[in-house]
Amino acid sequence: MTNPSPDIGPSPSVATRAPTRAGVLRAAEKMAQLLPQTPLLPLELPNGGTVWCKAECLQPVGAFKIRGAWHRLSDLNDEERSRGVIAVSSGNHAQGVAWAARRLGIAARIVMPNDAPQVKLAATRELGADVVLYDRPGGEDRDAVAAALVAQSGATLVHAYGDAWVIEGQGSAGIELAAQMECFADGGPTRVVTPCGGGGLAAGLALALPDAEIVLVEPEGWDDVARSLASGVIQRVPRDAPPTACDALQTPATFPINFAVLSARGLRGLSVTEAEVRAAQRYAFSKLRLVVEPGGAAGLAALLAGKVATDGRTAVLLSGGNVDPAAFAQVIAHHG
Repeated sequence: MTNPSPDIGPSPSVATRAPTRAGVLRAAEKMAQLLPQTPLLPLELPNGGTVWCKAECLQPVGAFKIRGAWHRLSDLNDEERSRGVIAVSSGNHAQGVAWAARRLGIAARIVMPNDAPQVKLAATRELGADVVLYDRPGGEDRDAVAAALVAQSGATLVHAYGDAWVIEGQGSAGIELAAQMECFADGGPTRVVTPCGGGGLAAGLALALPDAEIVLVEPEGWDDVARSLASGVIQRVPRDAPPTACDALQTPATFPINFAVLSARGLRGLSVTEAEVRAAQRYAFSKLRLVVEPGGAAGLAALLAGKVATDGRTAVLLSGGNVDPAAFAQVIAHHG
């Protein structure tokens, strides 16, 4: 049994304002000037239904996280840029922040778990960021590590999900998605299925798409956001949570800034098993020729498992593709 944690959240300096749909639209305008839209691909499911897949795994850093990072860092003033930024991430947000920081000439330090996939650690360092490791298996608090670094340096904390700019930036994916579906699916999305870790992407989509149902999908045993929404109080992941290949979705708890957006929409969440995630990775590779990491495939896993209905205007975020090549090859080669 886990205990409610009403005081979970970032430092006051992070939660200085609430994210807004106007902010999401501004972030979408920024992204339109920065990068091409990621593809929206129709995918026929085994039951014959069609789902629309937003291939965020094809972003320059292999994940949607580039959106929130760019929106946050590009809004920093000159003084803030001179002090640098600090982020916390298992790897995808790390690369997004490192990419944006390098482009903007900002020094970046990223707090990452010592058990993060080597491909994500290496890519973050290659982008020029200074990586600070913390002991995730040992229960070390990454937010406490980041807070100490911020106190020492005066750098700006760019949290992976508990930040208004980051939430708005992630929501830009929903603005793109809606415009693409208007062209190809005879109307915007009625339902969007999304992987969920801390709730940054889900909250951004909820703001971007007020008329669509947003379904959050988490790994089995890591469904703290779903439990939080069901109970009305923020819940933590239990210390004895089972191992999961979905490293990108291994967040200890959502933050009030995310929870406020998600609960205001009355959203629901559900969980998927490790086997269902592996099946989704194989299906995306077989049918779309896409490499999708475990966490990035969670939404598709729920659809393939029949846990979410489709209606021809249901979309899913393939949120990331940063997976170790050997691990991915093993998933593709083996069933079950």
